[in-house]
Amino acid sequence: MRLQDKVAIVTGGAHGMGEAGARLFAREGAAVIIADVLTREGEAVAADISASQGRARFIRTDVTSEQDWQRLIAETIATYGKLDVLVNNAGISGSAVDDDNSLEGWQKLLSINATGVFLGIKHAAAEMAKAGRGSIVNISSIVGIVGSESGNPGYPASKAAVRNLTKAAALRYGPQGVRVNSVHPGYMPPMLNATNAAGRAAKIAETPLRRLGEPIEVAYGVLFLASDEASFVTGAELVIDGGYIAR
Repeated sequence: MRLQDKVAIVTGGAHGMGEAGARLFAREGAAVIIADVLTREGEAVAADISASQGRARFIRTDVTSEQDWQRLIAETIATYGKLDVLVNNAGISGSAVDDDNSLEGWQKLLSINATGVFLGIKHAAAEMAKAGRGSIVNISSIVGIVGSESGNPGYPASKAAVRNLTKAAALRYGPQGVRVNSVHPGYMPPMLNATNAAGRAAKIAETPLRRLGEPIEVAYGVLFLASDEASFVTGAELVIDGGYIAR
């Protein structure tokens, strides 16, 4: 198994891409900590993984809270004795804020999508450095690479921040054996759940593979970067978008 005996934290692991990744990691041998603000959903995913002979635990975590991050890392180490992988997946889309040009929306998007990733890197990398190894995978977006004309501009700004924060962290923590990479998913559920049928059809028409992606397709890319197969990969961008930004 590709993550045998690894210990991984997946933020936003209660649903969507995070849930797909957490389940895949468990199948590949990892002990998985599901970190999310969605307690009922997160506990259900952890229980289901455990019932299938996997190892999983839910820890309620607000990724914008440094205190929550400190507690999350401490509880992970107390339970499993180490931390090998962090997937910074937690995030919200531009449709999660009511006003597409409000300061409040901008600040909310940057706080969850960018500051949450910064805090995760800060505390996870410090723990991984003690062992001289570790992998951090940050979930950005294709709009972290190209622009977006719809929604609050805080969304593409936050995802672009994740892209370059990843590179800065790769440079900082590489000498300590910690790899840091970013993944840039294209259009797929659940991020498009609030989009109407016409909007989804337009995104499909703009995607060379002529379909939306699936969370498990992102999860397999994250799995590669988390695993020892990617031992010489850091500071990189993995785009999983059906060819959207190749246009």
